[in-house]
Amino acid sequence: MSTKKLNDKDIMNLLIDTAITNGATSADCVLSRSRGVSITRRLGKDENIQRYEDFDTGLRVFVDNKISSVSTNENSEESLKEVAKRAVEMAKIAPEDEYSLIANKEILQRFPIQKDNFIDSYDSVEPGIDTIRDRASEVEDIALSVKGITNSDGADSSWGEGETLLMTSNGFFGSSKRSNHSVSVVVIAEKNGKMERDYDYSSKVYGEDLKDRKKIGHEAAKKTLARIGAEKPVTGQYPVIFDPRVSRSIASHFASAVNGTSIARKTSFLKDSLNQKIANESVDLIDDPFLKRGLGSRLFDAEGLGASKHVLIKDGVLQNWLLDLSSAKQLNISPTANAKRGISGPPAPGVTNLILSPGEDTPENLISGIGNGFYVTDMIGSSISMVTGDYSRGASGFWIKNGELSTPITEATIAGNLKEMFMTLKPANDLDFSHSINCPTILIEGMTIAGN
Repeated sequence: MSTKKLNDKDIMNLLIDTAITNGATSADCVLSRSRGVSITRRLGKDENIQRYEDFDTGLRVFVDNKISSVSTNENSEESLKEVAKRAVEMAKIAPEDEYSLIANKEILQRFPIQKDNFIDSYDSVEPGIDTIRDRASEVEDIALSVKGITNSDGADSSWGEGETLLMTSNGFFGSSKRSNHSVSVVVIAEKNGKMERDYDYSSKVYGEDLKDRKKIGHEAAKKTLARIGAEKPVTGQYPVIFDPRVSRSIASHFASAVNGTSIARKTSFLKDSLNQKIANESVDLIDDPFLKRGLGSRLFDAEGLGASKHVLIKDGVLQNWLLDLSSAKQLNISPTANAKRGISGPPAPGVTNLILSPGEDTPENLISGIGNGFYVTDMIGSSISMVTGDYSRGASGFWIKNGELSTPITEATIAGNLKEMFMTLKPANDLDFSHSINCPTILIEGMTIAGN
């Protein structure tokens, strides 16, 4: 039996060619290589060090309208041929799916890759283990040095890089490479036998862009100490302000509601709302794959279509869905090159860098206009229906009293309906681009807050 080792492109060609030879009408292949290091430190000592190096390949084959997907980490010729043959046999007995397809040459030509866009998604500087450890050590040391902090729940630091390649039987081949550096710390404060904890962190494509480690440590300590003496809120209807740490979840609900799969299945409360006003006129929502050093930036999607920037909501009016080839076919409209996929699963629509544009008011101005309200800094649990828009989540943060943050709040529940919440949503001006979903502080009027 042959034990010949193949390079990445050879592996992908072999899988696709074998599938076609054995009866597949079309096929595509995703190959991923990644490696990295992570360290957890607690109270000045290493608790955990992990190194990883992963290699996986996914093959999707079509026998007319029948599909199967398989994955493997084999790289010998004989093993790969067996994987491809097995995938074809699985597809032959699979149920038909009239909407799944790979991009034909015409579609690929309609969505060329815009190679002039320099997304700068890969940092070639690999930090040594001592650098990674020092990042975790410093944020923990700084946080523990703040008076009132009594313990640490650990500091984490990591670095990783990965390359993903996509090949289709219709002639597409593309590769993307990305890196990530991150550091975080969780600390504890105790008073009268009651402990509170909070955290801060930073995650960036480039190590040089990480937030200052002293600031991370001080912020984690400050947030933890501010929680001391938390109370339950008084039940009622109040305005709610979402800190940027949690406002991103609201932006993600917009994305879920305009996801093409949900629209095609009629499981989104916005299914009939294209070109209609669905949010406050101050709301603009953009999906931008070309954000330089963005955590979600890319030049092509998981089906080989060249990515492009999309305005999803403009002045509160819904402009676009997020579409892959399948959902676009079901809706009989053009795709938006928003397909994402794992190694073994089929593509599905998703975001790249989702941005809810900033408004004009500072967060302080939003707070100052509220007599009684809730400033939310953390949320737990989730009871959200994307069919009806009903929304309920556990929350903690601070009570707003006479335009200022006052008593820390815990064990609260905030509830409303996303359709109504979107209509009163008002963004502040403090947007930054630290995540793949980016959202400033936001104000939502008239939510139900339950506590005592």
